[in-house]
This record gives sequence, structure tokens and C-alpha cells, in this order.
Amino acid sequence: MSGAKVADIGSGAGLPGIVVALARPELKVSLIEPLQRRVEFLYEVIEALKLDNVEVIRAKAESVKGSYNYVLARAVAPLPRLIESTWHLIAPAGSLLAIKGESAAQEMATTNLKKFKSHQLHEINLDDLPTGRIIEAVKAG
Repeated sequence: MSGAKVADIGSGAGLPGIVVALARPELKVSLIEPLQRRVEFLYEVIEALKLDNVEVIRAKAESVKGSYNYVLARAVAPLPRLIESTWHLIAPAGSLLAIKGESAAQEMATTNLKKFKSHQLHEINLDDLPTGRIIEAVKAG
């Protein structure tokens, strides 16, 4: 996993991309964000935290070129549209990790996931925090 490439789609304020970059400095993280004011904020955060494993790409996911081992998305789009806009970014054997709300299981059930080698829903329970849900879909490779 060392040197793996991660794309955070619609990074906004840098979540989850900045957190991943801080927790795993051996990863190369690309924050993909189309809005200029958010991009400027991301550059400020990267500078303040002295992160050398992060780049910012001002663009929509559909127009980005590259191949990533992990494509992360939080509150970006419904699962079918998210898959459509990020499929080209997911490397062979790479994963789409979509952070979703309470409707994650329903979204999976109504989405055609056949193009993925495997997929599963991870539910994360920590003390008194609301349940976290991450849809993991692995591309064949």
C-alpha cells in the first residue's frame, strides 16, 4: 500500500482526503475539487499542515485523467452517478470507497454493481457516534 494513489472526489473542505493524508503519509493523495474558493482553502490547509503528499486538482471528476488505487467520495452524488463519473479513475483492482448515509444499503440494492469484481457495505460503530457507512466496490483487475 505504500505509495498508493488516492483521489478524494469533491474534496470540499478536505474530508476525507486531508485526514487520510495525515494518517497515512506514505500515500499520495489528490484532492479533486471544482470550486475555486474551496481549492484556495485546500492549498491553505496543505501549507499550514506542511503536507507534502497532497496535490489539489481543480476540476470535476469526469475531466480528470489518471489512475488511482482508491477513489474516495463523501456526499458527492447518488451511487449510480458517482460510479459513472469516477469509473475511469479507478485503477484495475482499485476500489471506490463511497461514504454514505442511512440509505447506503438501499442505494446499493438499486444500483447495478455488476461491473465491479466485488462490493460490500461496511458499517462502523464508534461509541456514541452515528453509524458510519462506507460502500466499497472493487474493480476487476
